[in-house]
Amino acid sequence: MRQAVLLGNPDTKRTEYLRQAAARAAVPVLFVDWADYTGWIDNMEDNPGGGYFLKIDPPLWKSYALGELDGLVSGYRGRLEELERAAQRHPIEFLNTPLSIGQLLDKRECKARLSAFGLPVTEMLQGRKGRTAGKLLEEMKEQGVCQVFIKPVNGSGAAGVSAFRWQPRTGQMALYTCALERPDTGFVNTKCLRRFSKPAEVVSLLDKLLNLDCVVERWYAKAEYQGYSYDLRAVMQEERMDFLLARLSKGPITNLHLNNHPLEAAALGLSKTVLEEVERVCRKAMDCFPGLRSAGIDILLEKGSLRPRIIEMNAQGDLIYQDIYNHNVIYSHQAEMMKRWMETGNGMR
Repeated sequence: MRQAVLLGNPDTKRTEYLRQAAARAAVPVLFVDWADYTGWIDNMEDNPGGGYFLKIDPPLWKSYALGELDGLVSGYRGRLEELERAAQRHPIEFLNTPLSIGQLLDKRECKARLSAFGLPVTEMLQGRKGRTAGKLLEEMKEQGVCQVFIKPVNGSGAAGVSAFRWQPRTGQMALYTCALERPDTGFVNTKCLRRFSKPAEVVSLLDKLLNLDCVVERWYAKAEYQGYSYDLRAVMQEERMDFLLARLSKGPITNLHLNNHPLEAAALGLSKTVLEEVERVCRKAMDCFPGLRSAGIDILLEKGSLRPRIIEMNAQGDLIYQDIYNHNVIYSHQAEMMKRWMETGNGMR
């Protein structure tokens, strides 16, 4: 007998709203807690003519320490590899394969792959390994760049994401970041955006950030709407854009974890041409990662031209509050995939 499975965390919105969508589609879904996943793998039964359709939700991490990001993500990669090996022994079909999830976990690897396929992205600064604040300033001066985004290679939810602006002629600096050094807990993600402008303070924070292993990207001027700058979060599933959300902010960082303003993209009044180009770019991005059926894609529209550039992708970026509290389109589509697989043995359209 075929079985749809959700590997995730109890009592979360991801779990609850997928369950609701599955119930409406009359799809029974087995829930497996991350705390028990090895036991589930060990006790998995081979089912001739059956098998499993598995959706992997991200584990929950309680730590706010930025220095622990690499270790947490490394542990998660190990779990994904275990699931990949389990699929060699048992008939498992994945919503998103562990390999594709892992490829998108690494911002540097993901962006390099997109660039190699000719997709427009927010470009990474060419630089040397082991950057310090001093080396970053040298690179920015050499490349004629005065403002950049700095992001830990690992992590999501604005963890450690910072925006840095520098005027070489005057020496003026501004750093916008949620990262903060605390005497009791060390270098942490506070989920509260702060602005620093004293050079000594900025340089000290930059050194700590860059020590995490970060990507450094050009800071492009974003499109604006009613005095806010914005970018877009698209949720793509099976070649279809299921949701498009604008993230509006008065500052340079638009992540909704920072209490910025969500707005359905239809309210922006974007032309059909721009929207079609955004969807085309998103489709091509999905094609770069075989094994990826569902992803959240962050898109920047350049100020003036509205040319789309991919900021980053998230193989588990499907939780959109504006969707689950309305029509729950995204998880309903996932329930449809599960139902199709249970009826035909093929989850693809």
